[in-house]
Amino acid sequence: MANIKQLSQRPECLAAGHRLCGGCGASICVRQVLMGVPEDAQVVVANATGCLEVSTTIYPYNSWKVPFVHNAFANAAATISGVEAAFKGLQAAGKIPADKKVKFVAFGGDGGTYDIGMQSLSGAMERGHDMVYVCYDNGAYMNTGIQRSSATPKGAWATTSEVGAAQQGKPQVRKDLSSVIAAHGVRYVGQSTVGHWKDLVSKAEKAFSVEGPAFLNVLAPCPRGWRIPSDQTLEISRLAVNTRFWPLFEVEDGVWKLTPVKEKDQRPLEDFLRPQGRFKHLLKPGNEALLQELKDDVDAYWRYLEGRVEGSKNL
Repeated sequence: MANIKQLSQRPECLAAGHRLCGGCGASICVRQVLMGVPEDAQVVVANATGCLEVSTTIYPYNSWKVPFVHNAFANAAATISGVEAAFKGLQAAGKIPADKKVKFVAFGGDGGTYDIGMQSLSGAMERGHDMVYVCYDNGAYMNTGIQRSSATPKGAWATTSEVGAAQQGKPQVRKDLSSVIAAHGVRYVGQSTVGHWKDLVSKAEKAFSVEGPAFLNVLAPCPRGWRIPSDQTLEISRLAVNTRFWPLFEVEDGVWKLTPVKEKDQRPLEDFLRPQGRFKHLLKPGNEALLQELKDDVDAYWRYLEGRVEGSKNL
């Protein structure tokens, strides 16, 4: 279990001084996830093209203090699974000590995970590589101009899901990627946020501890794309959980476990939507039906998770 005193003494894997925006959820996600790597293991990182890669590897500088592989938008999972397979092959050939411990992790944004990289991610999960894939979900293709992705929430503004007479933001429901990966039968799936460091680090520890593939889906707000002040990243993450917009849960060896929102912490969905410029149109007169639709979607997904948890008890 994550202990803040012990974690504060661990060396950083990502150097300060990178060029990500102030308040960027991606760098917070990386720091917290890599705190979950066992202290007796080395870590190798692959990173899909995106904000995280672009802003931490601007030539001739590099912010990574661990072995790092940059790959294209679409193949982060394929790249790290190849590195893992090569490592195991070299161990089998006696060229790397059998007791050497290395953990393999890939980071990708929602564009490179939910969409462009979905095929290679699914393949890596199905093949059973000993790796952890981490999606830092900021809800759009932020690196290339805030275009909508399949992770963009219904009703959210994006540059390719405009607000106007024809539509009020993105009309489709966000893809439930955590459930999709859980359906692959992997050992561990965890959903968390950068605003819940203890939950995220603990889930990262579990992900790195299992043999075989594991997946973490982490809500990582983008102040620029979400139209929020840069000092509100963690607060908006907590509001996402307290309004049940982004539930915290995990699937461990097929058993679903939900982290419920305490009754005293529950908030109406408007408290999550109101601070964000990408949702401001939803709170204007005339959009009451769409706002209620979002609330109904949140309630329906919570009931779905409760059903998965109850179903797990009967296995």
